[in-house]
Amino acid sequence: MQLIVDYLIVFAVIYAVMILVYFATGLSVTWINNRHPDRRIQKHRDGAKRMWTEIRASMHALATSSVLLSAGYFAQTQGWTLVAPLPLSWWSFPLMFAVCFVLFDAWFYWGHRILHLPAFYKFHVPHHKSVAPTVWSNDSSTTVDTLIEHGFYFIAWFVLPVPALSIFALRLFDQISGMIGHSGFEYFASRSSRAPFPLICTTFHDLHHSQFHYNYGNFFSFWDRAMGTVHPNYDALVEEMEVTGEVPDTKAARVDKSAA
Repeated sequence: MQLIVDYLIVFAVIYAVMILVYFATGLSVTWINNRHPDRRIQKHRDGAKRMWTEIRASMHALATSSVLLSAGYFAQTQGWTLVAPLPLSWWSFPLMFAVCFVLFDAWFYWGHRILHLPAFYKFHVPHHKSVAPTVWSNDSSTTVDTLIEHGFYFIAWFVLPVPALSIFALRLFDQISGMIGHSGFEYFASRSSRAPFPLICTTFHDLHHSQFHYNYGNFFSFWDRAMGTVHPNYDALVEEMEVTGEVPDTKAARVDKSAA
């Protein structure tokens, strides 16, 4: 019984922090976006009308994600994992953060591709109802969707010698960057967010929502480029933003593709 109580306390703390980060990020980014309407990516659409639907769905998805994160962490604290964590140090924290960063991006890409298969897409389609995503759209997902995309936050504790702070830092970064990536406003397009560099900007994932069959990656474009799923006009759009300093409407970059 004490173990259950101890776990529930861990879950409650993590869930509370996730909700706090969700609303703090959402309100902050919305405040910035309202002052820069010219940075809107899909100028012909506004997804704000779905805000309350997305927030309600996000509360459930964040709870699911918090279960995964807290269960993995609790298992590590109890010594139930396959490997013991490295002692937290000046080198183990950034090293394991970087390892998890790369591995999670691969996990997310392939999990995301699975969710676009016909057998699984029904679990992902509620997320894609946000054709013009907003900062509130990031966690608007079903339970199965969240289990697949965030399963890494449970599995990693068991198979990697990861200090807890490394995964907690990754989850925090993933939450904030994901919400910015869904915000529908572009501030970060630059040379480093197009080929030959692996980084991405907000337009990358926005194209996924508006055109569905491209840009499945989370932090990097590596897997999309390797597997041929990067949007064919993405690099040109980023370069245009570099040259003009303006955000073009991606409606003009639409590509018809009937198969995922």
